[in-house]
Amino acid sequence: MTNKTLPGPARAIMVLGTSSGAGKSWLATALCRYYANQGLKVAPFKAQNMSNNARVVATPSGGQGEIGSAQYFQALAARAAPDVRMNPLLLKPEADTKSQVVLLGQVSDALSAMPWRGRSQLVWPQIAAALDALRAENDVVVIEGAGSPAEINLHDSDVVNMRVARHCGARCLLVTDIDRGGAFAHLYGTWALLPEGERALIQGFVLNKFRGDAALLAPAPQLLQDKTGVPVVATIPMQWNHGLPEEDGVFDDRASSAGAVHTRIAVVAYPRISNLDELQPLKNVPGVRLTWARGPADVDGADWILLPGSKATVADLAWLRAQGLDAAIAQHAARGGRVLGICGGLQMLGEALIDTVGVDGNGPGLGLLPLVTSFEPTKTVRHTRAHFGAVQGAWAALAGVELAGYEIHHGQTAQHPAMAAKGDVARELITGLAWQNPAGNVLGLYLHGLFEDAAVLRALFGADAPTLDAVFERMAEGVERWFAPGALDLA
Repeated sequence: MTNKTLPGPARAIMVLGTSSGAGKSWLATALCRYYANQGLKVAPFKAQNMSNNARVVATPSGGQGEIGSAQYFQALAARAAPDVRMNPLLLKPEADTKSQVVLLGQVSDALSAMPWRGRSQLVWPQIAAALDALRAENDVVVIEGAGSPAEINLHDSDVVNMRVARHCGARCLLVTDIDRGGAFAHLYGTWALLPEGERALIQGFVLNKFRGDAALLAPAPQLLQDKTGVPVVATIPMQWNHGLPEEDGVFDDRASSAGAVHTRIAVVAYPRISNLDELQPLKNVPGVRLTWARGPADVDGADWILLPGSKATVADLAWLRAQGLDAAIAQHAARGGRVLGICGGLQMLGEALIDTVGVDGNGPGLGLLPLVTSFEPTKTVRHTRAHFGAVQGAWAALAGVELAGYEIHHGQTAQHPAMAAKGDVARELITGLAWQNPAGNVLGLYLHGLFEDAAVLRALFGADAPTLDAVFERMAEGVERWFAPGALDLA
């Protein structure tokens, strides 16, 4: 590793995509580690992210706020401390036509109530200031776009793609998913729809998720360059089980874990599922298989049923009931099967959800834990370090284990007083954060990041998952192999 700095404001490298899912987040993460390995000071940036997968990070004022998980992992790849400037605008979908707007880490009710196009002029100055500050403090800023820069219906209100590229004169790479087919048309069409001045910022095309003999691509890359003047600078092979959480947290449950499967975990896939990225370590543990549960048949034979976070707990609970999953989960628990609820999943496991302030709604819970959740207007956003108390039953391996994680929730949960008066008391394992039922097989906790703690994985499975740092290094090594010489030079 060399130790170098570059004069002046940071060079800006931007990863654009021909569509969502093209591989922007993955490539931006790989580039963060690639440049960091050159001894450069690197920061990631994405002006606007739409995701219910979020992480708790520092704010410039010394507080704590939220950013999209992709930029959190990119900061770790860059060996940088994550902060809210790396993703100044986060949109957290709550319904098909409604999102909670988080600006510089904090929820903005005013922006959340505004039409989509009405926000851009209000948020752009803060987005630009965040980017300028990161450029002043670093040698390289690796910028990720969103969706496609050729969404011409949104061009005038753009704050995340070419407006960002123009602002900092970014060298742009345009990546496409060749596994879907039509890759050359996607690249050419995206380039052709951009105004001429913006086309000039596209410095290279990247073919991602390629399977087969790269020699068979000829003469298409040269023909594309003849039409656009832009070379294909990399062909990246399909990366199965690469170990990095997907940006939206969704995983391919067709791919089994390495080795014989000893633990099958059914993850309930309700519509407003959130914070799925925290489950990636489970996919990396040998012998653990994660599958989606969207109906009762999907939990048959599962060792665990896992209820993850939710951005709309009451609505997702109603969906769960409509699918008949409530009875399937109850039967699984009655047979002694393990049930785990995290954050919104914890709230669902309780007896009741009460909302007097219009945050999420009211409704009965699944009744597997004698708890009641009350929603509050103020969101809890913080890092937390804790240790499990005297865990019993099926989860006893967690007794005394220390762990660090993060909280992002509106609800506050406590023992249901009327049920306690009748002798039905939950065992509180971490004060205000974790409980289990008297039988010991149903566990609920607010703390995200449980499986990212090596001590937890060892306690539950007697095994370690590959570290994120090892994943980042493999990605950076791939960049060195796949990109044409000089394609990523900063001079």
